[in-house]
Amino acid sequence: QVQLVESGGGLVQAGGSLRLSCAASGSVFSINIMAWYRQAPGKQRESVARITSGGNTNYADSVKGRFTISRDSAKKNTVYLQMNSLKPEDTAVYYCKRDQRGSNYWGQGTQVTVPS
Repeated sequence: QVQLVESGGGLVQAGGSLRLSCAASGSVFSINIMAWYRQAPGKQRESVARITSGGNTNYADSVKGRFTISRDSAKKNTVYLQMNSLKPEDTAVYYCKRDQRGSNYWGQGTQVTVPS
């Protein structure tokens, strides 16, 4: 079993920045993909960014150039989502997800609010 703990959400004004963290523990394996998703009220959960264990990244078009996903160089099972130039439409609950060995795991989510 894998546990994911997210942190770093909060309320920030438009144009501001936040950094989300996700720490994985338990039965973690070196080959994995970690990703951030988000779900706004009344909308489906959507992919925001993902990073492979080899460091390859992908982003949703809506966040390209503003968000950066990365892995901690020392704590390999911790990923970050640096969010800059935040917009009201970025308001959502952000979830961390880990895929490994055919299974996927989700964190509990962290709220990000950008008032309009």
